[in-house]
This record gives sequence, structure tokens and C-alpha cells, in this order.
Amino acid sequence: MNKGLLIVLSGPSGVGKGTVCAALRRRTTDLIYSVSATTRAPRAGEQEGVNYFFKSREQFQDMIARDALLEYAEYVGNYYGTPREFVEKTLAEGKDVILEIEVQGALKVKEKFPEGVFIFLLPPSMAELKQRIVGRGTESQDKIDRRLSVAVDEMNLLSKYDYAVVNDEIDRACDRILAIITAEHCKKERFLHELLGELKSLTTAQNGAER
Repeated sequence: MNKGLLIVLSGPSGVGKGTVCAALRRRTTDLIYSVSATTRAPRAGEQEGVNYFFKSREQFQDMIARDALLEYAEYVGNYYGTPREFVEKTLAEGKDVILEIEVQGALKVKEKFPEGVFIFLLPPSMAELKQRIVGRGTESQDKIDRRLSVAVDEMNLLSKYDYAVVNDEIDRACDRILAIITAEHCKKERFLHELLGELKSLTTAQNGAER
């Protein structure tokens, strides 16, 4: 059985990663969402085990010590990380997994899973990104400035990704991501091993019959 695809979706804070992932989950059941762990406080409407696993710093540091995370990063004063066991088990079952993570974490995943599909979600413009962050109404001006500064640094890392998708409109962004996933499933490398095995078996059987 072919392993599932590991799709890593990341981009700067405020670009709409969570919104796009939620829309993807409504449109397809073939994409398994990997819930991240974080030490940040829940935002209004967020649910434990659905949006994040909310941990104390002590709990998160224990997960680090036990090597229970595929990746983790500290971002604007909080830890974020991906629980390892669920991702590896799901991929081995041939199911696709999507990770919605920060840029630091995505690059760490790439070190361990270079065969993953890395998609960078871009804002239509920096002005629009700033408006989205300010529009949350949950950040102080100091934190807004820090997030924008980090966003500029993160967008300079675009070259390390396989694809870039502009989140100008949610449905269009989802269309582009689903098209990328379909194309990745059609890559010849996913068929070569099985095909070569079948051809070898067929050749062996024919040679035996000729004898």
C-alpha cells in the first residue's frame, strides 16, 4: 500500500491557515487533520482536541522530553507542536494527513519528511495581513507589531516550500490546495514501485512457462 501524503500548510500569523483548513475539512473526508498542541490560551470558540490540545508549559516540556512530538517551536512566547504517533500511524495506513503549523515547525518537519508536500499560504498583500491581525481584536499593539515583523521574516522563507497559494478568497484557496493534492497523487513515483514489482512477477511467470 502506498503511504499517505503528508501535506504541510503554513504561512504567517493572520494569513488564515485555520480558516482554510476548516473549509478543506468540510469539503473532503479524505484529508485527516492533525491537531497540534500549544501552550497559548484558547481563543473564543476554540475547543480542546478540535482546534488544539491546550497544554501548560510543564506538560509541553514533558512531551518534548519524551520525544512525543514530530516537531515543535516557540512562537511569540508560546509553544506549538505536532504529536508524533498519530501522524506516523495515519500515513502508514495510506491516509493523507494535513498539518496546519507555523513556519518554524514546517521547516523542522521537512528535515524529517522531505517527501512531504509543503504549501505556503500567502496573504493578498501585507496591508491585508495587517488588517486581519488587527481585526481579531485579541492582540495588543506591541504583539501586532511583533507578528508583522515575524511575518516578513517568514515570507522570506517561501523558497523552501513546494507550492505557494494566495488566500484571497477561501473557496479559491481550497480549490488550489485540492488541485495540488490531486497532482501529487498522480506523480509517477507513487506508482513505480508497485508497477515494477508486478512487471517482475509477470516476467518471472512467463520465463517459467517457457521452460
